Amino acid sequence: MEFNPNNNVVKLCAQGMEMEGKGKPGEAGSLFLQAWNEASNDFEKFTAAHYVARHQKSAADKLKWDETALQFALKINDDTVKATFPSLYLNIAKGYEDLNDFENAKKNFELAHSFTSFLPDNGYGDMIKGGIINGMKRVTK
Repeated sequence: MEFNPNNNVVKLCAQGMEMEGKGKPGEAGSLFLQAWNEASNDFEKFTAAHYVARHQKSAADKLKWDETALQFALKINDDTVKATFPSLYLNIAKGYEDLNDFENAKKNFELAHSFTSFLPDNGYGDMIKGGIINGMKRVTK
């Protein structure tokens, strides 16, 4: 799985992240929706849905988009996509937790944990692992 900088959907998502960095969430959200509307394959749809999810106002809508991103990621026939599964399942688990559905939250935290061996051994990987561990503690009291 390669993020081709010449891919228009990738470009739109990068522009959206730039707008986020500039404190312009409305413009970022519009760029991510444009990326979703232009996405034509599973990789592009996974990527765009992941970013659209970040700009949803309700926990239910965010969860729907996170689940959409996961469904497209699962269709990608490339083992490198597995490195995104811990984060995707973590986002979904948090969505269920926010909706007080602790059974589904726990299930998704466990799924996130099952893919942690694919995470890079760096700050990002540590952050995701920490989020999974803390989430499991919250939902298994």
